[in-house]
Amino acid sequence: MEKFMFLFRGGDTHISTANSQAALDIIQTWNDWMQGLAEKGILAGGEALQVSGKHVRGSNKVVSDGPYAEGNEMVGGYLIVNAKDINDAVEISKGCPIFNEDGSLEVRPIQIR
Repeated sequence: MEKFMFLFRGGDTHISTANSQAALDIIQTWNDWMQGLAEKGILAGGEALQVSGKHVRGSNKVVSDGPYAEGNEMVGGYLIVNAKDINDAVEISKGCPIFNEDGSLEVRPIQIR
């Protein structure tokens, strides 16, 4: 098995701002999906990220608030999953609740040294 990172971008619901029953239902969908991955031995780790942050760029190390001007480009969280290969990882990713909110998911192989 290889390890892959799922990077989540976009979506309207974040655990830190879930303040309605509809939002809590969406968060529960995420919890159920991740629990299913864990029970199958697929989930290796991951966390939601806070919506705040800093971005440091270039040789002058210019610091700005947040990495992106548009919220749909901001990475909201990540998971690390075990999969046979990248095609298997992509198939696993298709069950992600991010797609229910028109978000996107990037699948990246983790480099083993």
